[in-house]
Amino acid sequence: MLAQVVRYTITGGLVTALGAAIYWVLAAFAGIAPLAANLAAYLVMVATGYVMHSRWSFRGHGDRRDPLTTLRFFLVSLVSLALNSLFVWLLTGLLAGPKWWPVLTMLFVTPVIVFALNRQWVFSGGPDSPNDGFRPRPD
Repeated sequence: MLAQVVRYTITGGLVTALGAAIYWVLAAFAGIAPLAANLAAYLVMVATGYVMHSRWSFRGHGDRRDPLTTLRFFLVSLVSLALNSLFVWLLTGLLAGPKWWPVLTMLFVTPVIVFALNRQWVFSGGPDSPNDGFRPRPD
């Protein structure tokens, strides 16, 4: 599992940094509303993240060709969108903070939650695992 955490950290870090950069440039410099900038960043992140995580981070841990795995990945990605949208709304809207505040939660809160969901639900079964994807694996 340690190797998987390292791969996820590298891949997730790159995807998250890309998304945070897209959000920041659109919200701070292009004049796009923060929530719209967050949605644009999400669209790039979900496509990039699926390819990178399914091929490398969770390689050998579940079947990425399984339509149920793909569906689960996109459902978890919606959780990340909801979390980041909540943080953007709360920090830039309700608290009227600067547009960079949500970047901190995008980098340090959402990835931890998404990793747990991806590991335990999306890519839960290995090639020899009897796990149906609904119960956590023992490792």
